[in-house]
Amino acid sequence: MSEATTTLQTADIMQILDLLPHRYPFLLVDRIIEIDGDNSCIGIKNVTFNEPQFTGHFPTRPIFPGVFLIEGMAQTAGAICVAAKLAQQTRPKQVFFMTIDKVKFRKPVEPGDRVEFHLKKLSNRRNMWWYKGEAKVDGNLVCEAELSAMLVLE
Repeated sequence: MSEATTTLQTADIMQILDLLPHRYPFLLVDRIIEIDGDNSCIGIKNVTFNEPQFTGHFPTRPIFPGVFLIEGMAQTAGAICVAAKLAQQTRPKQVFFMTIDKVKFRKPVEPGDRVEFHLKKLSNRRNMWWYKGEAKVDGNLVCEAELSAMLVLE
């Protein structure tokens, strides 16, 4: 009896740039690993002190804005949704962040941290996807949310 193995995919920054319309300074995911179709993945964001938000948030104690953690989760989910459609030979015109629910911020994220955006699909219907997202630093939960993405196909 043999077990079927799943090959998990990755996406580097060049592939992410092809999947998403976001660009610096608003592209908030550097790499996506352990991609299992549109079911789950882990997005990586390396937080560095030279990012523009740290000049004002906050100068005496730089903290990565919580809304950027949410946006990073949304971008990670959006990228795998677009990749799923590309696998079906369809290139979406746009991907939109549609809803956010059950958001909780647990710990601050600071320069030097490596944030992992863990996304797991809750459901999918036509051009809408719903995900449970968790942002983690060194295995510790820093933020969680449920969010949805919509692809514009025409």
